[in-house]
Amino acid sequence: MRLLLISNSTNYKEPYLGWCTPLIKDFLKKEKKNVLFLPYAGLKISGKDYPASYDAYEDRVKKALAPIGLKVKSIHHAKDPVKAVNEAEIIMVGGGNTFHLLAQIQKNNLIEPIRRKVREGAPYIGWSAGSNMACPTLCTTNDMPIIMPQNFKCFDLIPFQINPHYIDPYPQKINDAIRHGGESRQDRIDEFLVVNPQITVAGLREAAALWVEDGTITLKGTRNLRVMRYGKKEIELKPGSVFGFDFQKK
Repeated sequence: MRLLLISNSTNYKEPYLGWCTPLIKDFLKKEKKNVLFLPYAGLKISGKDYPASYDAYEDRVKKALAPIGLKVKSIHHAKDPVKAVNEAEIIMVGGGNTFHLLAQIQKNNLIEPIRRKVREGAPYIGWSAGSNMACPTLCTTNDMPIIMPQNFKCFDLIPFQINPHYIDPYPQKINDAIRHGGESRQDRIDEFLVVNPQITVAGLREAAALWVEDGTITLKGTRNLRVMRYGKKEIELKPGSVFGFDFQKK
């Protein structure tokens, strides 16, 4: 099984998918060209030739990945989405709202077909919400529940949860006039761990990705990964680290 789970599509002042396109190219190597793209998380993406739509999202991804020879086709064009998954070479899931993404995947009965296809060897690439979808559930997403999916169960391709776009807790010393009064991202994850003490959460910072291959994970990009478990001190893994699903170094 081969997965590339990316935190974010775009770094500040960089082109769309700019930082991770070389990584995607390396991950897919030379033999893979045809991408089946799931745009369901993108609700407000528009383009020069399109209003906000799945077409606009497809066009944006297609243009970004054309320079590395990938041919992108969105699943929303398919009359039979399950058949499209069964015939896919590469599965790619874009970011946006994770609740809407999961609801549409469930509506089209795609959970089991995609899980089976990826476990049979089709490469899976996701960013942001697309990375969340590889987890057991969407419970560590950062998104608002704008729609109710059938349940919170995702593809369950990895045995831990990812928090994409992970940001460190607010510093203690900050001007009282602008001090954030609510919970931090870390507070929310700590709450998840209290309710789910058996599950590990990987805080995937911007410009970082998990390259998963046959049970081995390599941290790609330029930022550390924070590993969080209930009742235990957080672990920081550096870029280039190689580890297993238990986060023990190999």
